[in-house]
Amino acid sequence: MTCQPSKQPTILAPAGDIQSFLAAIAAGADAIYCGLKIFSARMEADNFSIEELARLTKLAHSKGVQVYVAFNSIIKEDETDKVLRILDKLARYADVDALIIQDTAMVSLAGQAGFKGKLHLSTLGNCTHPAGLAAAQKSGFSRVVLPREFSLDEIRAMAAAVPGTMDLEVFIHGALCYSVSGRCYWSSWFGGKSALRGRCVQPCRRLYEQNGKKARYFSCMDLSADVLAKVLKEIPNISTWKIEGRKKSPHYVYYTVMAYRLLRDSPDQKNQALSFLAYALGREGSHYNLLSHRISNPLNHASETGSGLFLGRIKNPENPYFISREALLQGDLLRIGYEEETFHQIQKVTRAIPKKGKYFLAAKKGRRINKDTSVFLIDRRGSELEEKLSCLASELGEIPKITIKPLNSSTLGKRPADSVKSPGKRSGHGGKKQPDIYEMDVFRKHPPALKTHNDTGFWISANNYGIKAPPRAWLWLDPVLFPEEEKICQNYVKTALKKGAKNFVLNSPWQIALFDDPQRLNIWAGPFCNIANCLAVEMLKRIGFSGAIVSPELESKTLLSLPECSCLPLGAVCRANWPVAISRIAAPDLDIGKDFTSPMGEVAWTSKYNATYHTFPNWPLDLSSKTDELKQAGFVMLVNLFENIPKGIRMKSRPGTWNWHLKLL
Repeated sequence: MTCQPSKQPTILAPAGDIQSFLAAIAAGADAIYCGLKIFSARMEADNFSIEELARLTKLAHSKGVQVYVAFNSIIKEDETDKVLRILDKLARYADVDALIIQDTAMVSLAGQAGFKGKLHLSTLGNCTHPAGLAAAQKSGFSRVVLPREFSLDEIRAMAAAVPGTMDLEVFIHGALCYSVSGRCYWSSWFGGKSALRGRCVQPCRRLYEQNGKKARYFSCMDLSADVLAKVLKEIPNISTWKIEGRKKSPHYVYYTVMAYRLLRDSPDQKNQALSFLAYALGREGSHYNLLSHRISNPLNHASETGSGLFLGRIKNPENPYFISREALLQGDLLRIGYEEETFHQIQKVTRAIPKKGKYFLAAKKGRRINKDTSVFLIDRRGSELEEKLSCLASELGEIPKITIKPLNSSTLGKRPADSVKSPGKRSGHGGKKQPDIYEMDVFRKHPPALKTHNDTGFWISANNYGIKAPPRAWLWLDPVLFPEEEKICQNYVKTALKKGAKNFVLNSPWQIALFDDPQRLNIWAGPFCNIANCLAVEMLKRIGFSGAIVSPELESKTLLSLPECSCLPLGAVCRANWPVAISRIAAPDLDIGKDFTSPMGEVAWTSKYNATYHTFPNWPLDLSSKTDELKQAGFVMLVNLFENIPKGIRMKSRPGTWNWHLKLL
């Protein structure tokens, strides 16, 4: 381990379109991250073509600004060739500095495409504990993006464990997801729009009802490190401060970057920096977990959690107006209501009004606005920013457009030979052949009467890592392992090994670092590793895994195609109480273990397990009718995950095939 000397952190700005990219340069960002029009975790942003990105990167480099491409989507098996072709074009035409990736298949694909830049592990990749950093580095990553849920103490713990020349990136500002990154399946569960593929429809932002009260129980305020930037700056190995917001306006990008530049370079101008943040049109900010002794819960429902600057509420539905908390300029963009509301709309301000002035909205036929509807300012083009954007646009216009030539497929790298295997019998631990098919039932604790002919698995974190599992049982590690849990977990594993345990399921690839000699054990990657292609399985094999349970989020076509090309034996989740969200927080007014209802009438509940909250729908994932197809495809392990259903929760009988019959978007 090394401890690199503290130096000025890079300010990394978001860009979801050309104007925001230019705004980041204008504000003095050190680096910009953006996505392509496909395979990005923010597919709702405009994003960029390779032709646009090539010219923008030349402009950025001429200003000393680096460019990173967020290629941070999970990749389905039939998409790997398409990804390879895109990466080849990116490598040949756009001289970007790094890729931010979630799917480990991208390490192999980037190498095959001849990409020469660096590889950064996205926060969606879920490297959440210190020992995992070394495993990530061995897998080809030069940087890890830390979770937004961390405290300053946890960031210090990660920084102290940084190996070699690796560095870390931390979020300092922007939207907070309710779930831990890489552990949200909510949007996908209700219609195939996967958060892990950039298609999230933000169900956490909606109104839910519990005990007769409707509230946005899961809608967070934004993260804002603001004055704590001074403390962050002193932590070694933190090379980069990241601002979230690839769906935000140029105004937001410009003023947020300006604010954090001041907080980094001129802390005596703190008040000016804070005024820039207030003017950036984000949600109300929260320090979240940064101060572990004074946690600021971002689910405080006294605040407005819609995007943009809150201006006021509608006073008269017949002739709607509001009293503005801020002065409005002609051309400002307003958002009326929340996205799920039928009268939600965007309007442009037609005349300037002073602070506390009355502004009447334009009436829209058939779109009656309810009284007390919230109004937000979501974009503004002030003269200072407009002038800078205009100058940069002129410079961009002087850079010649490029023409991407047709790809010669013979120039692309070839997939390694061991990536294509027949699904017959595969060798397991110790060279013995595994059974063709076996099933595993996984529990939080010993059931009152354990009557099963299947293999048995237990979540080892149950009872605060005090569960006593039989030596032949499968021991399951949690989907999220925070720094303070690492030692506890590692000690449990060491004790279990001494007692003869050999079978483990890890729910993040980086948990392999907790084992000194994984090749001597039977260690499988669990379903929360989000495995969707065989190149990712190859990476697992290289770092010591014996098998993998693939993502249950997949549609049937992808799921059934994987065993044929896998270099490791594969498992599938057959039946489960599957969590749609795993979070580190809960709203103070949400009753844990009690049902709540969505705007569409779906019922769910939240349970607390150690440091995390798991939200479950009241119907299970159930592919038991598909077991013959799974077996014929070559799956050798079928898994059933059982949860403790709270009293009063009524499980519903309904098809639980998730995305089996859909197309995962």
